[in-house]
Amino acid sequence: MVIRDMAPNTAAGRGKRRGRAEAVDSRRLPLYAAGEIDVPFVVYGTDEVIARDTYWEEHSHPTHELLWNQRGASTARIGARMWTVTPSVGLWIPAGTLHSGWTPAGTWHHAAQFGIHAVPAIADTPVAVEVTPLLRLLLERLNTEGLAADSRAKTEALVLDLLAPAPVELLLKIPDSSLLAPIVSAVRADPADDTTLAAWAVRLDVSGRTITRAFRAQTGLGFSQWLAAARVQHAITLLCGGEEIEEVAERVGYHSASAFGTVFRRVTGMSPGRFRAQ
Repeated sequence: MVIRDMAPNTAAGRGKRRGRAEAVDSRRLPLYAAGEIDVPFVVYGTDEVIARDTYWEEHSHPTHELLWNQRGASTARIGARMWTVTPSVGLWIPAGTLHSGWTPAGTWHHAAQFGIHAVPAIADTPVAVEVTPLLRLLLERLNTEGLAADSRAKTEALVLDLLAPAPVELLLKIPDSSLLAPIVSAVRADPADDTTLAAWAVRLDVSGRTITRAFRAQTGLGFSQWLAAARVQHAITLLCGGEEIEEVAERVGYHSASAFGTVFRRVTGMSPGRFRAQ
């Protein structure tokens, strides 16, 4: 896997990054099996304001991990599945799970490690977690230096009590079919690409039904549904970066903010404005 597989790669984004390719960090972390290291903590949190666009090479932890952001949006990829991580929707990654990631510059990134000896996995597979304001405050409290042992234990208990799968996952499945590769590449390069299913069928010399069947088999979505999900995932990154809704709508291929809002609400369960406010 190369860096561009994880990075937003729209024409506008390429323009902003042109001339500073050297500013991309690539971080290599160890591969650990679940429980390979016996950690002494229940919950241990870290945070970092990411100075440069950063690609996290595939790695795994001996602990369970919860990813979330204080500011901005990032992505985590596990196999063919790509989750978007935001201030309100985090990602629970069970111990020993291979994953990679992409974090844009300016993101305030948080990661909390949970010792498997003290914390059962909330799910056997990666799952989105709702990061409520209360959960966020408790996780931040655990980073406080000099926190008394009894206060830490009470805070950790509250954190564990609040951990639960989110009602909506910001998840995009990336098909690995060679047939669909040109479509995936075009949309990842420019979410506003307006090539229709019929045009792709002509270009790939297959029927539109064949393309739709391939998308459903690998992602559970038809072509138009997958395209909408891919566009919304990129739009979330732009919204978390502070861009205006009208500009985001145009950059991901919608002619009006209302049309974009309809699709965004269908995918995420909320309007773009409400999502950004959260």
